Amino acid sequence: MPESPVWTSPVLRSVREVVDCSRHVRTSVEGIEQVASWMAFEEFAFPSGPVDGAFSDRTDPAEIIDVSFFYAVMNFAFTDFDSGVKFTADYKGRTWSDSEGMFACVNRALYEGVPLTDGAYLAEIDRTELGRVFSGNIDIPMLKDRAEILNATGRVLAEGYDGSAHRFVADCAPAMYADGNGLLERLVAEFPRFNDVSTHDGHEVQLHKLAQLWLWQLHMALASGGAFSVADLDRMTAFADYIVPVALRLMGILSYSEQLEAAINHGELISTNSAEEVEIRAHTLYATALLTDAINRIRPDSQSLVVPQVDFRLWKAYHATFWPHHLTRTIMY
Repeated sequence: MPESPVWTSPVLRSVREVVDCSRHVRTSVEGIEQVASWMAFEEFAFPSGPVDGAFSDRTDPAEIIDVSFFYAVMNFAFTDFDSGVKFTADYKGRTWSDSEGMFACVNRALYEGVPLTDGAYLAEIDRTELGRVFSGNIDIPMLKDRAEILNATGRVLAEGYDGSAHRFVADCAPAMYADGNGLLERLVAEFPRFNDVSTHDGHEVQLHKLAQLWLWQLHMALASGGAFSVADLDRMTAFADYIVPVALRLMGILSYSEQLEAAINHGELISTNSAEEVEIRAHTLYATALLTDAINRIRPDSQSLVVPQVDFRLWKAYHATFWPHHLTRTIMY
């Protein structure tokens, strides 16, 4: 077992049992070592700045937390599952697609005075009003689910934190794990929308993509100014989504069974919580952790990486690729 702190993460511990008994996905240790042998010498600047830097110039930490929390709650499913058309929205003279289309809609609505960061408002927002917020080339996918998620999330904020995500953050220990009081621990316990868990052969698997991604984004936006940082960032895993598995697949790190490969290449839906879907996500977390360790064995200690930096390197290089990724109808990524 590798000894880097990430391997003490409950998320990574939980995926090991999936990796050990997978039937549809495999991780190649040889592939990892080969990729690390050249990727270790790339530049990995530590990302900083707000996730939506192209859309706003916010400087108030409380506002950054509140807006980014809304993003995190809504950060899923931007491609129509039937047509394959990506959601786009116009803002400030440009057309934005995918998650950037969502950022555009949110900033447009906030500019128009829609109180999207107020828990009491979110607790009551309906599908029609949310559809107006997310006005774009198509109806944003899973609109009904989005309204229900916002209602439930808004109620938690309104009832426990004066309606604001920044008050939730202030009430938690500034770490992912802190004997139950950590941000990740409380996010998944108090907000069901972040409780990203699955089962595989009767074993519970923690994945927690959006919860970890939000904390990573907060760290990037606020750590340099001293307003907020994640104390145990080295325990953060990759963010198990659609794109990073493609990068790992094309780099020869992941391989799929013939049946799964054919299903993905033909655009067939992979059911949420199916063995195939859970294995793709579990191996993504496992392989990126191994890859980060392999890279760090080559790099000087002063230039060692955390897993999210490697995740971003893979996502950035492949998020616009035409190679097919798996399709799963889910609110978790």
